[in-house]
Amino acid sequence: MASHPPNSADGEDPAGNNAELPSLPFHVVTKPSQLPVEFLEPSAAKKLVIGFDCEGVDLCRHGALCIMQIAFPDAVYLVDAIEGGKELVEACKPALESNHVTKVIHDCKRDSEALYFQFGIKLHNVMDTQIAYSLIEEQEGMPYPEKEEVRTLLRQDPNFWKNRPLSEMMIRAATDDVRFLLNIHEKMMEKLSKVSSWRLAVRSELYCRCFCINDNQQADWPPLPTVPDDIEAEARVPEVDILSLLDVPPGKMGRVIGRKGSSIMAVKESCNVEIHIGGAKGPPDRVFIIGPVKEVRKAEAILRGRMLEF
Repeated sequence: MASHPPNSADGEDPAGNNAELPSLPFHVVTKPSQLPVEFLEPSAAKKLVIGFDCEGVDLCRHGALCIMQIAFPDAVYLVDAIEGGKELVEACKPALESNHVTKVIHDCKRDSEALYFQFGIKLHNVMDTQIAYSLIEEQEGMPYPEKEEVRTLLRQDPNFWKNRPLSEMMIRAATDDVRFLLNIHEKMMEKLSKVSSWRLAVRSELYCRCFCINDNQQADWPPLPTVPDDIEAEARVPEVDILSLLDVPPGKMGRVIGRKGSSIMAVKESCNVEIHIGGAKGPPDRVFIIGPVKEVRKAEAILRGRMLEF
């Protein structure tokens, strides 16, 4: 389940839309024919922007993908991966990999990992709201009163999203996870500069492949977005972000992380990079670094030094 940013202190949403969004009709999908044709057959003639999220049990390369939520302006489609099976999920592959369909999602890393390793889907053309919030210096989101209740149920029943038939709460929680994403996308894109929009596109792509990196070093993934022509001539275009992978020798991860994460936090702050660790979901012996090239190289050197310490 993707987590959403907490409410702001004054109760207003950072996207500038204080009015509660109207509820959308939902459709539980168990076969491809129940999805819109323009989604199943993406084309340049009809580009789409959709809200997207995945729910599952311990969602990662190994955990079960149970539901994919797809939000259109007029309806939310709950793609039941358990009832519809692999055929249904794979029917969504053209859209999830398409340049013509923008997927708006909050923190896509584990969702992308599950899609890649379980279904061979390379999630592409993503606008990750977690990154967008940081780029516009906003860390607040829209109210979500049921989120804590669902978290409690997940603690009591780790297989919550496998339960069938879908309960009213499951449907409401899954629908609420995506129904406001299109509104957030619209407001955020109004705030982001051209340079920030490009950085968002690049970093979102890196998020998609973060936990999916393999021995071919992402060679089978689409190229990263290049600097648009209308900003290439600007004097202060930032250095492009990259994704780097460090393999950690057995017994050395503790030194890399540090006590209560102190080592990782120090490197993140001094190098201005993002550092992600697989943790319990894995991969347990790898560190993923995202940021500008020079800063990533500096972070790599520091972390390699920590690995050599006795």
